[in-house]
This record gives sequence, C-alpha cells and structure tokens, in this order.
Amino acid sequence: MGSFSIWHWLVVLLVILLLFGSGKISGLMGDLAKGIKSFKQNIKEEEKDASMAADAASQTPATPAGNLSGPQGATASTAQAQPNPTRPAA
Repeated sequence: MGSFSIWHWLVVLLVILLLFGSGKISGLMGDLAKGIKSFKQNIKEEEKDASMAADAASQTPATPAGNLSGPQGATASTAQAQPNPTRPAA
C-alpha cells in the first residue's frame, strides 16, 4: 500500500465529477476565489486602519483632553499633612 498511481487519481476525479457535476465544481471554485479576494482585501484594509491609528496616536498630545493636573508642587502626602482650616484641631 504505497502511494497512489496516476490511475487511482483519475478514477477518484471521475467519481467526483459524476457525483457533483462539472457545474457544481466550477461554482465552488468561483466561490473559493471570491473568498480569497475578499480575505486579501480585508487584510489590506486592516493594515491601512492600523497605520492610520498609529499616525493619529503619534499626533495626539501627551496629556489627553479632559485631564487636569493638580497644583504645581503639591503631592498627596503634603496635601494630607496640612491642617484643614475649616475644621478645628482636636
């Protein structure tokens, strides 16, 4: 039981043609070609979208809009260490 000879492959091809018909096989091949073209087109669009997103990210400012920085020099530890002037010390 080695590899199949050319006659084995011809018989298999003949059986496939008899079962499905030549029209069905050509339709399947056409659908396969359309699927491959669509796949390649989507890959190109994703690469284009990714490059556009990278360009947009490189042009944005360092701090996003809407974020406010605190007063200069104030940190969380110094803000907590200062007494609250509206509340009497106990």
